[in-house]
Amino acid sequence: MRSSAAAGTVGAAADPRAGLDALNREVIQCRRCPRLVAWREQVAREKRAAFRDQTYWGRPVPGFGDPHARMLILGLAPAAHGGNRTGRIFTGDRSGDWLFASLYRTGFANQPTSVSRDDGLALTGCYIAAPVKCAPPDNKPTVTERDTCASWLTAELALLQGLRVVVALGSFAWDTALRHLGPVRPKPRFAHAAEAALPGDRVLLGSYHVSQQNTQTGRLTESMLDGVFWRARELLGLGATAGQEGQR
Repeated sequence: MRSSAAAGTVGAAADPRAGLDALNREVIQCRRCPRLVAWREQVAREKRAAFRDQTYWGRPVPGFGDPHARMLILGLAPAAHGGNRTGRIFTGDRSGDWLFASLYRTGFANQPTSVSRDDGLALTGCYIAAPVKCAPPDNKPTVTERDTCASWLTAELALLQGLRVVVALGSFAWDTALRHLGPVRPKPRFAHAAEAALPGDRVLLGSYHVSQQNTQTGRLTESMLDGVFWRARELLGLGATAGQEGQR
């Protein structure tokens, strides 16, 4: 099902920002999945002790970034006390600390940290989205929830018409990208730094997810994550940014 917000802008020369803003206003009103609605709202009521004085977002979390992006980063879903608290994906949690620091080092972000929706973070040439818009229990959406949420990502992809590189954080995002932007036969296997050609002259890059399970164990290091985004810059025909060449 295509959202009404996307329907009026796909294929038109309108500013994609307007289309994405309209789409995101629809996203945050979504109540399609009863289990996810109940969980996100329960977390927002009960809160984590460290954030007990804060007002949680407690709604679906839309994508954000540069509306003219040529690179899309796909995650999985908002964190219960990250995006579900702050209202912006990867904002206010340890996973986001890793991701935004890497995007800063590789020239896609203007600052290395993000703690709230109004902290001044800006992305250049990059858009971030979650295939599942609500925080799921145990970070595990069901197949039905995944499929129910898929139309939102379909609408986002239709509006982000300049995309050339998709970075999938984890196997869930990798499989999601192939479902939405494929088909590719034989199906390429996910691995860190995996690379696969997509239809429409696009490229899919894989990275281990920036979860603490990976970063705290050393399965994903800063240099490994940076390497994926440096490769994205190469594919996009972008050079090293000023002052950052030595970090490669």
